[in-house]
Amino acid sequence: MNRRILIATSNPGKLREFRHLLAPLGWDAVSQSELNVAPADEPHLTFLENALAKARHAASATGLPALADDSGICVVALGGAPGVLSARFAGEPSDDRRNNAELLRRMEHAPDRRAHYTCVLAAVRSVDDPEPLIADARWPGEILANPRGAGGFGYDPVFLLPDLGKTAAELDPAEKNRISHRGRAMAELARKMVACWS
Repeated sequence: MNRRILIATSNPGKLREFRHLLAPLGWDAVSQSELNVAPADEPHLTFLENALAKARHAASATGLPALADDSGICVVALGGAPGVLSARFAGEPSDDRRNNAELLRRMEHAPDRRAHYTCVLAAVRSVDDPEPLIADARWPGEILANPRGAGGFGYDPVFLLPDLGKTAAELDPAEKNRISHRGRAMAELARKMVACWS
């Protein structure tokens, strides 16, 4: 029988990716919105601190093991911004289209287009778990001047993978899960879950 784990997100794109990655490990991923868990505050300056705060908040609210990610895009020409503010780069409420437009506006005359996605995952067995499992990964690319592709979410339409000649939004979902920041961080976390939680 599969075990339940709460995913501390209401983002349907992230939830789809997590369900796909966790199912082979025997985990049923449930979103916090399905259990009426309010989102945690994310006041911290680092992906790691925000991910851990979200995981502990979700575990506290439900009594379930919880997994949270904090991820975003970091752009060299913007000094690492939007970083932890990626989801709210254009203000509240969070909106992918507005965030992309704001990023392209700020990058309009930037000669250096380098960027990377970062993902930090934190998983806890309980709210007071003294040994959270942590995994992280980066996914390097460049920022395009115009969006391309209809898949993915977030900044995927403007995030070019030079080696592939495609944006993240043009990738097949299975390929994206295999090579993305979240996919690689999840593979690392999965190894730790098997080793430490089995």
